[in-house]
Amino acid sequence: MRAERLDRQLRIEGWNQKALENAKVGVVGDDDLLASLYIMSASALGLNNIVVLAPELNTILVETANKLNPRFTLTHVEGYYTQPVIDELFKGCDLIVDLSHYGLANKLLLEKGYREKIPIIRGFCYKQQETQGFKIFTYLRGREWKELEQLISPSHFPTSHFDDGVLDTIIAGIVLDETKNLLMAHAVSDELISYKRTKVKAFKSPPNILVVGSGALGIFVGLGLTYSGFWRITFMDPDVVEMTNLNRQVFFFDAIGKSKAETLAGRLNHFFAMDNMALVTYFKMDTDIAPYDIVFDCVDNFESRIVLSEKCVDQGKILISGGTSADAGQVVIYNPAVDSVAPAKLLGLYDIVEKRSPETYRRERAACRYQPEPSVIMTNQIAAGFMVDSYRMLLNGQKPQNIFYDSKHNTRF
Repeated sequence: MRAERLDRQLRIEGWNQKALENAKVGVVGDDDLLASLYIMSASALGLNNIVVLAPELNTILVETANKLNPRFTLTHVEGYYTQPVIDELFKGCDLIVDLSHYGLANKLLLEKGYREKIPIIRGFCYKQQETQGFKIFTYLRGREWKELEQLISPSHFPTSHFDDGVLDTIIAGIVLDETKNLLMAHAVSDELISYKRTKVKAFKSPPNILVVGSGALGIFVGLGLTYSGFWRITFMDPDVVEMTNLNRQVFFFDAIGKSKAETLAGRLNHFFAMDNMALVTYFKMDTDIAPYDIVFDCVDNFESRIVLSEKCVDQGKILISGGTSADAGQVVIYNPAVDSVAPAKLLGLYDIVEKRSPETYRRERAACRYQPEPSVIMTNQIAAGFMVDSYRMLLNGQKPQNIFYDSKHNTRF
């Protein structure tokens, strides 16, 4: 069962699952979502032993983590990292993830990393006047980065702070990618990984949203939309859940053989008291998108993405298209008010499929079993987070840029 559940990442060249499974990872969190999102994704990836110090954790995400991975063990101590005596909690850890928002913990952990030669991965979101964003940096002894002070929170002690579930989703994905790299002795970024944009405000009226594809990308888009306050989403997907999905499709832990769209819509409705709907069908040229204000493309094949592009151009609908591989991802935005080139053309999908007619393309149900492409959770949650953030920017009158993420590049995107 373990090998089948992790099959898609075990196919990645140079992958060392035992390094993940045998590791002990420490996490310092805060009273927000970030540590819980990291824990859930780490469990799906196959990390088995996490020790976390945080005043609280999100029950939904922690319960999901426990159900995803039968070998997963979480030790949670409630509190804040405010004095070195707490070091004993992290005895034997291979690395520590610092997701806190108070300077005392940041300084104590950096000092611990220097003194004990333990890697410290620092990640947090922030707000400064009219700007919001995040910063991530992996500290190793000997890497005495000249701008290390950028990682220290301005508040010395725990206090209220800015938090954003969508930015948290992206941060958790990038930090987990750095965790994986450290444990597998792969290269980590020696640059500050950062992202910022003008702050977004709450939407005025609830849009009608269509998410096409309910796999890993669709799940994290749905979660990000939920954290953004959108409560009416339609999920479309013809497929059912397979065991090999569970290394990244986190809400399907007990849904093998069930509809992806129905399970995702129902699970979000149950968790967050939403009013989501499901359509168990393919997206085709005759699919009616008139009721929707925005379409999210979360499908896993080029033919369907061509159909989505052509349909949204024809109907004048906003389309945010996401795609991922084992170590990269992209987000391409089509806004009919300002854009003339649809995602399919911009990404060269017509050439990729050699101009096969998308109208007659019919993909076999449950294609994952027959198209065993390597896939991990991190690129999916990162791309999904940027997809949702792009839409929030559009709603606030901003012009989001297309984003191309590369886990092997120092600055990442």
